[in-house]
Amino acid sequence: MSTRIGILTGGGDCPGLNTVIATVVTAAAKRGWETLGFIDGYEGLINPVRCMVLPHSEMEHVEYRGGTILKTTNRGRFAAKVGQGQAVRVPEDLLDEAKSTVEYLGLKALVCVGGDGSLSIAQQLFERGVPVVGVPKTIDNDLDATAWTFGFDSAVACATDALDRLRTTAESHDRVMVLEVMGRYAGWIALYAGMAGGADAILIPEIPFSYDSVVDIVRARERDGLTYTIVVVAEGARERGGDLVTDGSVQADREVRLGGIGARVSRELAQRTGRESRVVVLGHLQRGGSPTNFDRVLCSLYGTNAVELVAARTFGHMVAMHAWDIVSVPIAAAIGRLRTVPLDSAMIRSARALGISLGD
Repeated sequence: MSTRIGILTGGGDCPGLNTVIATVVTAAAKRGWETLGFIDGYEGLINPVRCMVLPHSEMEHVEYRGGTILKTTNRGRFAAKVGQGQAVRVPEDLLDEAKSTVEYLGLKALVCVGGDGSLSIAQQLFERGVPVVGVPKTIDNDLDATAWTFGFDSAVACATDALDRLRTTAESHDRVMVLEVMGRYAGWIALYAGMAGGADAILIPEIPFSYDSVVDIVRARERDGLTYTIVVVAEGARERGGDLVTDGSVQADREVRLGGIGARVSRELAQRTGRESRVVVLGHLQRGGSPTNFDRVLCSLYGTNAVELVAARTFGHMVAMHAWDIVSVPIAAAIGRLRTVPLDSAMIRSARALGISLGD
C-alpha cells in the first residue's frame, strides 16, 4: 500500500474548503501518496467509519466550488468549544476510537481543517498520539497565531458587495440602511467591509457603542446635505452596558445563537432621528459561493504547506501566515484565545481619521 494521509473539514462551511482539499490531494499525489477524506468532520472517524478515496484526477471539478465535498459539522460528539475561552475535553473513548481508525487505515497523518473548536479537537488527538497537521479556517479571521484565515476575504467581498447595493437604495430613499454581518467576538468582517464599502458607522464587539454617537453621525451628514447613512454592525456588537442580542434559542454544547442587533439598531435610529430605516442581515450568504482570488491563493499555499509539514513529520503544528509568508506554528499556540481587533490598530486609526463612527 502506498503512503496514505487523511483529511477532514470541521466547523462551519466557508469558501475555500474545497480548494484546500483539492490542493492537499494534488500535492500528496505528486509525492505518490493517496488521500482519504472523512465525511462530516471528526464524526467520520467513528464507527461506522465514513471515508472515501479522493482521486487526484477528480479534483479539478471541485477545486473552486464553495462548501466542502466532505461535509462538515459544528456539533455532535466532538464538540470542543461552547464559548469564548470555554474549552471542552472530548471523551477519551472517542479520542481512542479515532486514533484506532487512523492506525487501522495506516494513515501517515491526518490533516484537520477548521477554526478554534476544530483545531482544539486536533490538539487533543495529537496529545493522544495521532499525527495531525492543522489548516486554519474561519470567516471571522479571529484565530490566533495567523494573520489571515481563509474564508475571511470571501466573506468581506460578499459584505462589501451588499453595501454597494444598499447605498443606491439608501441614497434614492433618504434612508438609514443597517447591514448586520457575522462576527460574534471579533469585528474583522464588519471593519474591513465597512471600510471597503464606505460605511458611515461601524459597530464591532470590541467597542461597546452608544446610540447617541451613531445618531450624531446621522445628524452630521444631514448638516452636510447627505440625507442617507450606511451602518455596518457585527452580530456580536452590543450597546455600552448592555448584553449580546440573541434570538432566544439555546442548545446544549453550543453557543447561544446571536441575532437581532441589526434590527434593534435600525429601530432605534429610526425613532431617534425620524429617518426611515431598513436592516439587511447577510447571515449565511457570507459563507456561500466560490472563494475570492485571494482566498484561492491562500488555500493553495496552506494546502501545499500542510503536505510539506506531513512530509517533514512536523506534527501538532498548523500552517499560518506571518508577514506574507507561510510558516508553521504549534496548534496549541493558536487555540483557546481569539484574535480580536486591536483598538490601536491601523484599521481603527484609519476609520477614525475618515470620520467613520465606531459608536464610542
